[in-house]
Amino acid sequence: MSTLSNNNTSRATVRRLAVGTVALGAATLGYAVGIERRRWTLRTAELPVLAAGAKPFTILHISDLHMLPGHVSKQRWVAALDELEPDLVVNTGDNLSHQHAVPSVLRALGPLLNRPGVFIFGSNDYYAPKPKNPARYLMPKGKKKRIHGEHLPWRDLRAAFIEHGWTDLTHVRRTIEVADQYVFTAGVDDAHLRRDRYADIAGPVDTAAAVRIGVTHSPEPRVLDEFAGDGYDLVLAGHTHGGQLRIPGYGALVTNCELDRTRARGASRWGAQMWLHVSAGLGTSPYAPARFACPPEASLLTLVPRGTTSDNHRKAAPPQSPKHRPLNFSSTR
Repeated sequence: MSTLSNNNTSRATVRRLAVGTVALGAATLGYAVGIERRRWTLRTAELPVLAAGAKPFTILHISDLHMLPGHVSKQRWVAALDELEPDLVVNTGDNLSHQHAVPSVLRALGPLLNRPGVFIFGSNDYYAPKPKNPARYLMPKGKKKRIHGEHLPWRDLRAAFIEHGWTDLTHVRRTIEVADQYVFTAGVDDAHLRRDRYADIAGPVDTAAAVRIGVTHSPEPRVLDEFAGDGYDLVLAGHTHGGQLRIPGYGALVTNCELDRTRARGASRWGAQMWLHVSAGLGTSPYAPARFACPPEASLLTLVPRGTTSDNHRKAAPPQSPKHRPLNFSSTR
């Protein structure tokens, strides 16, 4: 009788644990889909990358909007970032997720298009997303088959950006004026799609510029090594979504590229002289609309001369501890 009672108790305990696990999973998924993916957040960081005597200035780094026409609160929140008065806007791609999203992207970026800006594109500017098995992100690279959706109107978006004065850095080198000083910039097409042709921009950088900035969508190490070898001070990238689903205390599980997961978001050293900043981005695929421990973000970066206190405290390779602050803005969609 005692044994039967113990067995019944054990089965009841297992059932309670199973129910609790399912409930916790459902609550986590509900939070990730219903709340966190709309918790628009501003990341701030100070990067000591300028030449001695250069005037500090700010960069607003925007990436991975993955815009759908119905993303109204995202459009309003991004437009409100103009109140930060950045000196330069850098857009590292994946703006689109729908054939009719170009007007939505332009509504979001509208006020910012009146400021100096540079851009490159990512895979989801060229191709619409398609449903994918989430397990493929954990597969070895050689076993992944690339899946492309329908072509997106990236040319229309590019024309609008250029018409407003932004510079397309795809396989070009440009010196632009920012905060009354010269900034040397260059970029490559999406390395995740292997569209990058670094040879088109290879060569010595302008050593007289206040800073030398490289731009790429996917932070593939082979491309970062090329930028570092040519003497760039800072490279900005996106693509990783910061891991999108992170485990508190552990971080990103994957980066969806060859970059190690400890650099999935934020700033870190790359080599002896160059800094890397990876944006966790503002969107998700419409087929995986969830974020956990990784809110959607834009980044306001303050560039300061090398040799500052920040530089002295950040000699190690691991990413810096970022500062986050949600902006007060209502979010409904």
